Amino acid sequence: MRGAWFAGIALTAVIAGQAQAKVVRVQIDSRAPASGGYELITGRFFGELDPKDPKNAIITDLGKAARNARGMVEYSATFQIAKPIDMAKASGFLFYNVPNRGNGRAAPDPDGHIRVVSGWQGDIPPTANLQTATVPLAKGVTGPVEVRFVDMPAGSKSLPMRGGLGAGVPLSPAASLDSRKAQLVRRISDDKPGTAIPASDFAFADCSATPFPGKADPTKLCVKGGFDPKYAYELRYIAKDPPVLGIGFAATRDFNDFLRYSTSADNPVAGKVKWTIAVGVSQSGNYLRSFLNLGFNQGEDGKQVFDGVNPQIAGRHVPLNVRFAVPGGASGMYEPGSEGVLWWSKYDDKARHLPAGSLLDRCEKTHTCPKIFEIFGATEFWGLRMSPNLVGTNADTDIPLPANVRRYYTPSVTHGGGRGGFEVTPRNAPGTGSCVLPANPNPTSEQLRALQRALEEWVAKGTEPPPSSYPLLAKGDLVPPTSQDLHFPTIPGAPSPDGHFNTFLVYDFGPSYVRRDVSGVMSQVPPRLLGVRPSLVPKVDADGNETSGLKSVQAMVPLGTYLGWNVQAAGYNGGRQCGFTGGYIPFAATRAERLASGDPRPSLEERYGTHANFVGKVSQAAAQLVAGRYLLPEDARKIVADAEASAVLRGR
Repeated sequence: MRGAWFAGIALTAVIAGQAQAKVVRVQIDSRAPASGGYELITGRFFGELDPKDPKNAIITDLGKAARNARGMVEYSATFQIAKPIDMAKASGFLFYNVPNRGNGRAAPDPDGHIRVVSGWQGDIPPTANLQTATVPLAKGVTGPVEVRFVDMPAGSKSLPMRGGLGAGVPLSPAASLDSRKAQLVRRISDDKPGTAIPASDFAFADCSATPFPGKADPTKLCVKGGFDPKYAYELRYIAKDPPVLGIGFAATRDFNDFLRYSTSADNPVAGKVKWTIAVGVSQSGNYLRSFLNLGFNQGEDGKQVFDGVNPQIAGRHVPLNVRFAVPGGASGMYEPGSEGVLWWSKYDDKARHLPAGSLLDRCEKTHTCPKIFEIFGATEFWGLRMSPNLVGTNADTDIPLPANVRRYYTPSVTHGGGRGGFEVTPRNAPGTGSCVLPANPNPTSEQLRALQRALEEWVAKGTEPPPSSYPLLAKGDLVPPTSQDLHFPTIPGAPSPDGHFNTFLVYDFGPSYVRRDVSGVMSQVPPRLLGVRPSLVPKVDADGNETSGLKSVQAMVPLGTYLGWNVQAAGYNGGRQCGFTGGYIPFAATRAERLASGDPRPSLEERYGTHANFVGKVSQAAAQLVAGRYLLPEDARKIVADAEASAVLRGR
């Protein structure tokens, strides 16, 4: 075994004459032991795409990228694989976890699954801890770009031009440093007109060390007198040399096709993959929806890439296959992503003048559609415009699910689920973060584990999964997002849901933008606002908790009101929806406390009486979920133990 383990040594494998998947070289940078009898393999793969292949033709600007001597477009991406050292112990499953904004690590799996991550987002600067892709530029191409600056530090004199959530990623540089060829608008609110800033008062420059107009820089914006954080600043400029980011879809397709089907000795899991499942969370879930919609579940060799796909907390497309794309957005102002087909079955989108279609049109034609588990929660309705996915752009009909799709709605949860447990007092009280209300603790992790097991059995054995569970218009589960329609309780000192919903906007990005596929060229920047489509949200009970879907034990035996929305405490969006964070309003402990505050919701004392009764209800709820295969027995035991150890009605 001496010398079997090594790190920091680059090995290159040339895959000569291989027909499938166009992965032409695999570079292994390190192999290291991991827990549970696993090894962790890290490296980079190199691929090439034939622009003439119909399976690649949908990639925006692929024909404008440089080609090698064979007429191919080259790219590369990082990867990490966690696999059993003894591959005889491998389960046969390969799980591909799509990185979110480059964040993703492969880790040992207690069930013997192979775990894989790889880079796909070509606008992320490479770092040691991120999964990234290197794609060519469409040299000489120019076009309009918009970037918004909000909640900047007070006194900022210049800011980098970056897009997406958080710190964002660098945008394509300005084609000209002449500010007269750009526009800068300042606005106090998204619902009020902006004010144009004269070209003489801003510059493409760095003013951090040099007074205005600063040191010329096509990637930064400098404003005379500095930025005022009370305002949003919207810069519209002509950019140059966009990266061909749509190649990211092909990179995922090609690498997983290679791992699944290649018998080359350079494939570290050759011959050990029977089934493949892709999982994507939030942005990564949007990525998988687009991956299927654009036809990338068929490899260049014609074979099916993934047997199962699990998009979680995702309701739109990732706008990756667009010239000057910013794939890191999330349903913000002017951001593309919801213009195309959003539904798994054919729906005639008459309201937006789009022909009938579905996310599965292309894979149905090639017989490469996977089995799909779609899982999402309350914040996806309130913050990510999920409503049309279920009831269309007229919000007047339930769009049915096809036979290969199951949908599981986790009600009254925040984006990604809460921390779980049974805490009487919120860990993060109001005022400790950017939101007014404490964070919603209602969890989803236990349900996700059970549903993953069910998806595995459906893929490998054909075992029918647990029934879909989600709100239906026909059952009266969905209503407009207002206090009046929801019959939301009036809780002293707590906000109402009014004004905290991200409405579904209809944009026009210009004639070269392929709305159905969220692809092509956005020539109208910012887009023209064509209108607003109606949206619905799940109705609630007298406590303000949602009534439909797959409830967690904590939602079945609640300690408070669990919300899919919250309120921004301060900043440019102060008083509006607080990002993708759901709030929590705990119940009063006793009847006397409830009456003193005027809270209409029964107290913990009135609901459960004693600690033992509370634990008993938790045990019953857990058993019910186990019986339905929505909860694993080991997780049920832990939840009951957490309830027993909790302070809920302790001493009563």
